[in-house]
Amino acid sequence: MTTDLPARMLRLLSLLQTRREWSGTELAERLGVTTRTIRRDIDRLRDLGYPVEGTTGHAGGYRLASGTAMPPLILDDDEAIATAVALRTAAGHLTGMEETSLRALAKLEQVLPTRLRTQVAALQRTTATIGWETRGPRVDPELLGALAAACRDHETVTFDYTTRRGTSTARRAEPHHLVASGGLWYLLAHDTDRNDWRVYRLDRITHPATTRHRFSPRPVPGGDPAAYVADRIATAPARYRATATVHAPAETVRHRTGALPARIHPLDDATCTVDFATDHLPGIAQALAALDADYTLDADPHVTAYLRQTVERARHALDGEPAPGNGTNPVPAHAVSCPSCPRQ
Repeated sequence: MTTDLPARMLRLLSLLQTRREWSGTELAERLGVTTRTIRRDIDRLRDLGYPVEGTTGHAGGYRLASGTAMPPLILDDDEAIATAVALRTAAGHLTGMEETSLRALAKLEQVLPTRLRTQVAALQRTTATIGWETRGPRVDPELLGALAAACRDHETVTFDYTTRRGTSTARRAEPHHLVASGGLWYLLAHDTDRNDWRVYRLDRITHPATTRHRFSPRPVPGGDPAAYVADRIATAPARYRATATVHAPAETVRHRTGALPARIHPLDDATCTVDFATDHLPGIAQALAALDADYTLDADPHVTAYLRQTVERARHALDGEPAPGNGTNPVPAHAVSCPSCPRQ
């Protein structure tokens, strides 16, 4: 039974932060007090500035709502360390969120107890990351946070969406999962107007708005959100077609190239086909080089012309000869941010 008032208040606040809504009876059972005590403690939290709302329903309940300012969060030791490490990783890998992550990390480290600050500092000293420059569009942290909250709370959202052809349409959808792949973020949602699942790139979403309309989560086709999004990316239309028949096991090819599973099809234990369709010609050349195995290629004329040009440049470099021409590329490389983006 939690009899110490400060400890009980901290425990109550921690519980309110762990899920969307609690009934008074559930909170009373967790803290070992009466529902009357819970009501008084909720009033104390409100007096301290925490926006705790009462909810309607069969038994009523409480939830920690959005306020005019963010109140302090309660983290246990493991959560604090995990958050610090995640923020450090985000600062190096989440395009568009580097500065935001570093500011949050600085605030967290300032209030960490000495024992935890020492552990976090040790992790930072003994780990390193390699930051590659990305061509992808920068993610909007506010949009990412808003959609994550809508996924968590099962709240329908509306937004404008620009397709790969440049047309913009109004969408209303039930957001279920956010998936990151290849430097881009995708929203997996059930489009209510089309009554079907859709995958949306976050950099193409504008004017998002919540509707305060709750929905019951639907089972994702196949049961795996990441696999579903990967399959949609893999089967999306692309500017250039290229399919290789590779004399190597499918699993070996997947590890060497990082190709999406839906793009690799085993023919037997030692041979497979790989779909390298993309909007980015250099990407095809890089993927073929990563095969490290013999293969035959069925590809568009633009692809074969680009590959021949690449081979010719490599041959001249190996022979120590100057490359012919002025160094320009007669084949359009079309270096776009996403090799194959879902068609919406």
